[in-house]
Amino acid sequence: MDKSEERMAKIIQRRFGYSDEELQTFLNDPRNMELVSRRKEFERTRFVLEVVESKGCNSNHKVGDKFYFDFAGNILTELCPPRICGYSLNSAMMMIYTANEMLYAGVDPHEIRFKRASCFDVGIECGGWGRIVLELKIEKQ
Repeated sequence: MDKSEERMAKIIQRRFGYSDEELQTFLNDPRNMELVSRRKEFERTRFVLEVVESKGCNSNHKVGDKFYFDFAGNILTELCPPRICGYSLNSAMMMIYTANEMLYAGVDPHEIRFKRASCFDVGIECGGWGRIVLELKIEKQ
């Protein structure tokens, strides 16, 4: 391993809390190393869930609200509204996961076909309270 690879291995070990043995397992998996080698590409990608419909939302989400995630699916709380309805994220996270997998596989995540999801509240018309619809967008930095 050259110096930059050793430095990256130490960063990985620290970040994940791996033992030396676990680090070797990670480093011996070619899929892991391929993804690590593409980290700069990934770091420029953000996934955004934008509220495109809202009626009767108990969390008071409005059309135009955005929830931001990094390339690994971590919510970027500093860019989001102060409250986020956890129920709205249930089905939406499947889109984040799918887009993330597409990115990792080298497929343009813009190609995802079904880009909308909603909270599981069925809305006042069907015996619920309200609902929002979220649409997935991919931003490159």
